[in-house]
Amino acid sequence: MGRRLEGYSNGRMRLKLYPGGQLGSERDTLELATFGGIDLNRVALAPLNSIEPLTIVPSLPFLFDDEAHMRRAMDGAPGEDVLKSLAPHGLIGLCFYDSGARSIYNVSGPVRRPEDLNGLKVRVQSSDLYVSLIEALGANATPMPLGEIYQALVQGVIDGAENNWPSFESTRHYEVARYYSLTRHVIAPEVLVMSRTVWENLSSSDRDIILKSARESVSVMRGLWDEKVDQSRQTLAQSGVQVNEIDDIGAFVERVQPVWKRFVTSPAQRALVDAIRAMSTAA
Repeated sequence: MGRRLEGYSNGRMRLKLYPGGQLGSERDTLELATFGGIDLNRVALAPLNSIEPLTIVPSLPFLFDDEAHMRRAMDGAPGEDVLKSLAPHGLIGLCFYDSGARSIYNVSGPVRRPEDLNGLKVRVQSSDLYVSLIEALGANATPMPLGEIYQALVQGVIDGAENNWPSFESTRHYEVARYYSLTRHVIAPEVLVMSRTVWENLSSSDRDIILKSARESVSVMRGLWDEKVDQSRQTLAQSGVQVNEIDDIGAFVERVQPVWKRFVTSPAQRALVDAIRAMSTAA
């Protein structure tokens, strides 16, 4: 995206990156972006759930059939509706990036049925939706920062967590949690946002350049992401992690129906759900 920005603007615009939490947590950086302290922010949807109800929908459990369905929906009209919903909150939604399918890993054994989660302490993001999801499946949800999970697994503070292939591998959580069960319960994207304060001070031509550069970066990101997923799978296979499919995913889907009832409450949310489901592979 930075190279495109620089090229399209003849060198007037460039990106300076602050990776690895240098500017604080996602909630910290969202606040910075809202007030114009930083220009752009790549953030997960979970911190936005308490700000804008429409962002809850793409985070719903078992909403998407697969990653292809998610990409199709979020690149289309449903995704545009979510991006536009951020403007009243001081953010301009530019595009969606991938964050993979989230599955459950733990220290005890394979999860094949919801009953296998009974009593397990499972780390989740600090999100009411994720807490409700894990508890609906029978586990005890434990909100915790990502950086604390490894030690918590070692010390037995938690029994497991849930995340995508690359995160499970890159954090080295697999060294402790040797069972990875492919629940694929959430396939939520991440979103690239811009400070509305900064956006409104730009010319229309510069806004076009930023939006074009962001949208063109999506296919690059997805290519890199798919490569990383394959690499992570290979690393985990070589490490001896036990990976298993789910015996009856319908049992998991049934368990989370109360989560949908709790969090999908407005006509706008229901309309968004219907639009996304209409783009299902099976539709």
